[in-house]
Amino acid sequence: MAETSILVADDEPFIVRLLTFVLRKRGFSVAEARDGEEALDLVRAKRPKIAFVDAMMPKMNGYELCRAIKKDPDLRDTHLIMLTAKGQDSDRDRGLEAGADEYMTKPFSPSQVLQRVTEILQPFEG
Repeated sequence: MAETSILVADDEPFIVRLLTFVLRKRGFSVAEARDGEEALDLVRAKRPKIAFVDAMMPKMNGYELCRAIKKDPDLRDTHLIMLTAKGQDSDRDRGLEAGADEYMTKPFSPSQVLQRVTEILQPFEG
């Protein structure tokens, strides 16, 4: 399963470490980005199937990142999960309008993240 690429884009080092650890422990290949521009570069280079995107990041925020990915025909199939502390309905709506496929709020359960990743990737396996 190592060929399955997942991007974790967050400016909080603890979140990046936690998600990366949990996902790699399950055998996933994980790329890490600390800001939106780095995340967009990695999506272009690695073509991950899933990207966890923080709403508030330096250089390019998560909303801008989602728009840029979904606007690009080569990247738009990337499954975007916005992962953020912003839990209001208006925040969720803004994330989904920007192109996020899903919206998860922090704090999150690592087992919930693994369950979603497994469900999303199931059609690609086999």
